Amino acid sequence: MTTAPDATSSSDLPRRAQDVQAALDEAGVDGRVRVLATPARTAKDAAELVGCEVGAIANSLVIMADGAPILAMTSGAHRVDFEVLERALGVVEVHMASADEVRYATGQVIGGVAPVGHPAPLQTVVDEALRQHEQLWAAGGTPDTLFPLTFDELVRITGGEVVQVAND
Repeated sequence: MTTAPDATSSSDLPRRAQDVQAALDEAGVDGRVRVLATPARTAKDAAELVGCEVGAIANSLVIMADGAPILAMTSGAHRVDFEVLERALGVVEVHMASADEVRYATGQVIGGVAPVGHPAPLQTVVDEALRQHEQLWAAGGTPDTLFPLTFDELVRITGGEVVQVAND
């Protein structure tokens, strides 16, 4: 197990990660965005890089729900069940957003989407499974950045609705 990388000075962060850190600072979150030695392409990669359980990785997925972008913060330990999410959101159809839709909605790229730092707030759902972890790790705006936070902080900073996103 590796240890989490040290926090990086905000001025040393990539531009998108600076936006995320500014949003975290404004929201009163103590966690600092950290630059990883290598990009974390999967939740498993991210968990290994920071030394946590894969379930403590808060994946940021942009989902199109009846044509509108929704941010789904999900546990890295499971996959989203679209039928469960449709019922939770009260919508007819959900699917993964395209790379262009993700960038348009968040200003960030797939693999690095943070829960904050977007051009405009997104309706957000937060996977109830994340609650079981004392500390979570979320992407910091780029594929090679992460930051720590608690479940309560994640819900607060996103204005997210806690829902079930998988049929476990």
